[in-house]
Amino acid sequence: MADITQILVNTQNPDQTVRSQAEQQLEQAKEANFSLYLSSLAKELGDEAKPSEVRRLAGLILKNSIDSRSYQTKKSLQQKWLNQVDQNQRMEIKSMIFQALSSPVQEIRHTAAQVVAKFAAAEIPAKQWPELIPQLQLSVSGPQSSTELKQSTLEALGYICEELSLNGEQGDDFGGMGGLDQTAVNTMLTAIIQGMDKTETNNEVRLAACNALSIALTFASENFSKQQERDYIMQVTCEATVSPDQRIRYAAFEVLVGVAEEYYEYLESYISAIYDLTVKVLHGDDPQIGLQAIEFWSSICEEEIGRKDAIEDGERDVKYHQFIEKALGVLTPMLLEQLTKQEEGQNEDENAWNLAMAGGTCLNLIANLTGDQVVDGVMQYITQNIQQDKWRQKEAALFAFGAILEGPSREKLAPLANDALPFLLNSMNDKNTHVKDTTAWTIGRVFEFVQSPEYRLITQSNLGTTLAALTESLKDVPNVAGKACWSIQNLVTSLGEDDQLRPALSPFFQPIVQALLVTAERPDAEMKLKVECYEALNDIIRGASTETLVTVHQLIPVVLQKLGSTFETQVTSQDMLEKQTDQQALLCGTLQVIIQRLGSEEAAKGSLAQHSDNLMTAFLRVLANRSATVHEEAMLAVGALAHSVGKDFEKYMEAFYPFVEVGLKNHEEFSVCQATVGVVGDICRALDEKLAQWCDNIVFLLLQDLQSSELHRAVKPPILSCFGDIALAVGPSFDKYLEFVLPMLQSATSLAMTNQDPNVELDEDTVQYKNDLRNGIFEAYTGILQGFRDDKSKIASLAQHARFILSFIEDVSKDPYRDASVTRNMIALLGDMADTMDGIGELFKEKTFYQALFQELHSQSSDDTNFDSTLHWASERIALRLTQ
Repeated sequence: MADITQILVNTQNPDQTVRSQAEQQLEQAKEANFSLYLSSLAKELGDEAKPSEVRRLAGLILKNSIDSRSYQTKKSLQQKWLNQVDQNQRMEIKSMIFQALSSPVQEIRHTAAQVVAKFAAAEIPAKQWPELIPQLQLSVSGPQSSTELKQSTLEALGYICEELSLNGEQGDDFGGMGGLDQTAVNTMLTAIIQGMDKTETNNEVRLAACNALSIALTFASENFSKQQERDYIMQVTCEATVSPDQRIRYAAFEVLVGVAEEYYEYLESYISAIYDLTVKVLHGDDPQIGLQAIEFWSSICEEEIGRKDAIEDGERDVKYHQFIEKALGVLTPMLLEQLTKQEEGQNEDENAWNLAMAGGTCLNLIANLTGDQVVDGVMQYITQNIQQDKWRQKEAALFAFGAILEGPSREKLAPLANDALPFLLNSMNDKNTHVKDTTAWTIGRVFEFVQSPEYRLITQSNLGTTLAALTESLKDVPNVAGKACWSIQNLVTSLGEDDQLRPALSPFFQPIVQALLVTAERPDAEMKLKVECYEALNDIIRGASTETLVTVHQLIPVVLQKLGSTFETQVTSQDMLEKQTDQQALLCGTLQVIIQRLGSEEAAKGSLAQHSDNLMTAFLRVLANRSATVHEEAMLAVGALAHSVGKDFEKYMEAFYPFVEVGLKNHEEFSVCQATVGVVGDICRALDEKLAQWCDNIVFLLLQDLQSSELHRAVKPPILSCFGDIALAVGPSFDKYLEFVLPMLQSATSLAMTNQDPNVELDEDTVQYKNDLRNGIFEAYTGILQGFRDDKSKIASLAQHARFILSFIEDVSKDPYRDASVTRNMIALLGDMADTMDGIGELFKEKTFYQALFQELHSQSSDDTNFDSTLHWASERIALRLTQ
């Protein structure tokens, strides 16, 4: 390879021509000889005679040669490294990057640690580089190892754990440990704990070890199951929390948070000592460390909430130590003490996080967990502070009250909230902005968690004064006005669920809507306040009563005018463009809600039809901008319009179809693609057979989407459902797509099954994705069967797949991870198969799994009358087939 040093220097040249030429040379070198290219970069990284900046750049390029933000591209690059570079060359390259960990230059060691981790992420899952972890352990424990080498080695171990954890999160299955065997995990932890130990005199080494352990915890399950090893890990960690070095104390508390999340069941022996450590920190240490101390208790709360819920759901063998309940008497005062540690201006910064906010958040979690038990102690604190002249005490008391409103019973809270409401409304006029901000938030939580038909805090007598106080607060500073929006939203929503009070709200509907629209247009209204206004407006429209639909209808030209005006603003900067598209997205969202509400009542559909041309023109204009944010919202609005106007939507298809193509091809911004798939379903239901002329292209694009390795997996289950929608719309004409669609459905069934090993617990995301796939598959088959219902010859063409479909349903029926929607769709498909497929009775006689399933479902109490009727219908259809 040519002089790589000069090439690398040239890549940073300010001259575009020189820079482009250098980048081209690197690309040509990579394509010509990948092994030599990597070897040259590795040599450059390790050459102490070369400039540090060039060496660092070589390391970054080397790292990126087998890494990518795209999961599929990353896997492809890793395979290229493993398959195209022979073993001897790989050994040589790995040796060079490993040696760079001992460079005297700190930034080179740091870069080398990252590079080692990237190559380890490719090698370890492939059972390569077995000597890496032992070598890293030796670099930490070896008598000749410098402190610099120890630090960079521990940094590398942390990065390796991060990479291997990421592999698992992205769907790779390497036995739960990223490809590491237990011996390697033991060796790695030995190195890390040795670096953390208080006998290590170098703080940089201890800090790197703490950071590494925080990431490595996920691999330490076997080690934590052994008391001797667990005791030592916890001892070293707790000792690190009292290190003289603030950074080490912070990192050690991060480890404790991780332990709470990963190994709650083993904490009983250590919880008292950890409590003492958190008290010490909160009584005088750096606030950032205090935040980690509170985060530990928040993590314990979240863990115990999940475990308590699991026990209530009937799960067995769930360890629940009740740490929070046992410590409630000391933990609650400790958290309440933090509430007066506010920061000036915190309510204006949406990213603000301090001890007061962390303490209130943890208190909220405690209230969710312990319910009524926490109320009396907190109310004592509130009583002592609520009338204080100092704003910090008053705001803290208000925050404490708001924090405990979620969790305790309405019976316990209602008398307290009823007494507090007049004071809260009066506090909206307080001189201090912090107090008003927290008051508005607390009022919103009162309406969200306490107000109900059983416990009416708001009645016909005080509704007007309450709304007057809140709408007046819409004129306050933006952050207070935003909280007032939310309070109004919660009030209207709660009253909408009260048959007795709902009519009393109607006279106030138009003034509320008008006040929110005016607030959104305030000169000082930044996007945050606009979003809060429109979110409140949308919720209020969703709950609009029949009497107020005239006002909802009148909103259409108002919102369309606002949408049109966004195009009149001359955009001169990226910031202005973002604001324009965000505003358009908000307005499209509101129009969608208006369309859905008017479209939900037959009497209002006529008024909606008057505006459909103007609405569609506006949406097409927005879609032409090609901004992902607004594209998604506009697509959803178009889907709502199609659903509402039905077959009349056909006149818009010629103009709209090009945007369907653009959306379905947008793999990078997958939410746009997902929204477009949903709109295709809406159009199917609207147009029925009139969709036929666009079907070939749509089905082709959907099949391409399914085969794409770049498209996010979340889009694929809706695509399967969409095939069912198309089949329902075009009926027997869907027959020509079966040879392409059915193999896709069969392929998806293998992905939809979970590992039924009882010793392997699947994460929530994986379970949800599997269930989404199942729903998509079932809805596709159901749509095809119903679409072919009137053509027995087409139904007969599916007969050869009946056994496969029933076998898949049987497997899913036995899976404990299936959710209620899967069960519902599965039963519906069984019924449709029995209803439409002649001769299937023999197959039902052979495969009798459904009998136990139906018996189980019949014995369960259900509030879902639709499901009960579907279950009864499916049972009858199958029984009828068995007699034929």
